[in-house]
Amino acid sequence: MLAHVNRIDERFSRLKKEGKKGLVIYIGAGDPDLEHTRQLALAFDKAGVDVLELGVPFSDPLADGLVNQLAAQRGLESGTTPTKLLQTVAEIRKQSQMPLVLYIYFNLMHRYGLEKFIQDAAKAGIDGLLTLDLPPEESENYENLMANNGVNVIYLVAPTTPEDRIALIVKRGTGFIYYVSREGVTGMQTKVADTIGDMTKKIRAHTTLPIAIGFGISNPEQAKNVASYGDAIVVGSAVVNQIAKLGRSPEMVDKVSGFVAELAQAIKPSSK
Repeated sequence: MLAHVNRIDERFSRLKKEGKKGLVIYIGAGDPDLEHTRQLALAFDKAGVDVLELGVPFSDPLADGLVNQLAAQRGLESGTTPTKLLQTVAEIRKQSQMPLVLYIYFNLMHRYGLEKFIQDAAKAGIDGLLTLDLPPEESENYENLMANNGVNVIYLVAPTTPEDRIALIVKRGTGFIYYVSREGVTGMQTKVADTIGDMTKKIRAHTTLPIAIGFGISNPEQAKNVASYGDAIVVGSAVVNQIAKLGRSPEMVDKVSGFVAELAQAIKPSSK
């Protein structure tokens, strides 16, 4: 067992003490390349991001909408592999202690070797894995390996998840629960789902873990609105979309981290 307290647990515990909401940001790793991923991570840390999710590029990203699919494609084209991404994570760790999560499809870990991947991810400085296509019912060995390496098991709950299954999922998760606030794939929305309040209450009845709400938040106003229901918000496609538009432009990192800072400001007005 690793002796250190997981950075995700530490961060949410601090946010709770300060009475603040958390900001979770998702980007596609290696989009446009891994050096930009490293620079974005360091800039996001300064901009007020509490947890950074790095999408590991995969050729068949079933849970992702077009914006994130294209980011995965660009990540593959830039030569990003799980091994190279873990090297980049180790580089980020030299300058930042921001909690880091890999958003990954199981096939990639299976191919790498599950136990070795989890060990290598922990060694590089990863704090949690969100494995999109691994249901809790099939993940006992995975959960044990994660616990032994001090890595959080982050599970998703959807609006269509029945209550008995919510109870099962949240009991098996660690770190935080990611509530996907709408059906379908990832993507920006003009308005947020109106079932968020009820569903968050349902999840809260079964767990004391922080609840991070995502899928569809695309501006500071929506961020503020959704943050009132949970402990954190997750913003992905809106950030990925800006990275796509700006590409390798010299001001990409500044502009994207500026947008992220606005989101942080909206949900944590008292922060710098």
